[in-house]
Amino acid sequence: MHDGGISIWFFIGISLAVNGALILAAGIYQLINPPVSPGVVLFHLHANVWWGALLLVFGLIYCVRFAPKRES
Repeated sequence: MHDGGISIWFFIGISLAVNGALILAAGIYQLINPPVSPGVVLFHLHANVWWGALLLVFGLIYCVRFAPKRES
């Protein structure tokens, strides 16, 4: 990578964080308003909440780790 460039991992972190936030929000919505018949065998494990939180955390770690450096 050349000086002054932005790492592709920063944009991947943004993508992970945004997708994780959307999945987590949908999972929290389903916790508050559970469907009448979920149709998923292991619905009680709330996988969308766990995976959404995990993606959000990894995305934020990537965004902080690979953020563009500020010049003083």
